[in-house]
Amino acid sequence: MQEPTAHLVTKGTLTLAAQSFGRAGDPPVLLVMGATASMLGWPDAFCAALADRGLRVIRFDHRDTGRSTTLPPGEASYTAEDLAGDILTLLDAFDLPGAHLVGMSLGGYLAQIAARRWPGRVASLTLIASEPLGWDGPDLPGLSEDFLAHFGALATLDWTDRQAVAAFLLETERLCAGPDFDAGFEAARIDRILDRTESPASMFNHATMSVAEDWTGVFRRIECPTLVVHGEGDPILPLPNGEALAEGIPDAALMVLAGTGHCLPARHHAAIAGRIAAHIRGA
Repeated sequence: MQEPTAHLVTKGTLTLAAQSFGRAGDPPVLLVMGATASMLGWPDAFCAALADRGLRVIRFDHRDTGRSTTLPPGEASYTAEDLAGDILTLLDAFDLPGAHLVGMSLGGYLAQIAARRWPGRVASLTLIASEPLGWDGPDLPGLSEDFLAHFGALATLDWTDRQAVAAFLLETERLCAGPDFDAGFEAARIDRILDRTESPASMFNHATMSVAEDWTGVFRRIECPTLVVHGEGDPILPLPNGEALAEGIPDAALMVLAGTGHCLPARHHAAIAGRIAAHIRGA
């Protein structure tokens, strides 16, 4: 696999760390990860699978993750709209008039904001394990009880104890992935995550993030071609969230991953990458 190229994007006091895969002239795809996750939430092999299909792939560290600007725990005041604005900052920094956005979980929510705020800059959307922006229907199912119980341990987690932090994050991944959990792969990835940040507790600043605007029903007015990808057994944002997205966004397509949780398992990389590439060519 070709090594990615590293980039540092700055705007005022903000720094966003990014990496790119593939050729500069290929259709650009910006990967937007979910809450608390750095660019390493996008597996290297998945990024390579997209690049191998003729796409230029860019992934980045959200604020408070990895090597992007990180504030002390509890001191962040940015909004979801601010994080969506980081998408535009990256497009400008890479001199891209537009790009195809692939967002996972919170990243899909942010990508929907970008598609409505800057429709001329978003060529298509792929929303993985995500939820509707401004849901206006009956309540949709949310976090499993097991996951909520696990996150109750955050209050007593000793962030100076790397082994304890790694164990907590590993259990988080197990609960997300379900039957696709690969303990060895995830443990190695968590080591890389911890090596790339001086304040791992700051990733949970995302939990205090607010939404500044009223987006009620806005997902129904998304106009760009949209592909929804969702795991059949997602315990974080269960499948009805993805079904609601696909039903509400005009002409959206839905790809359901059988037996899959809130993750990007290796067994599905080729199928997801192939479907995204076909979606982009169609757009």
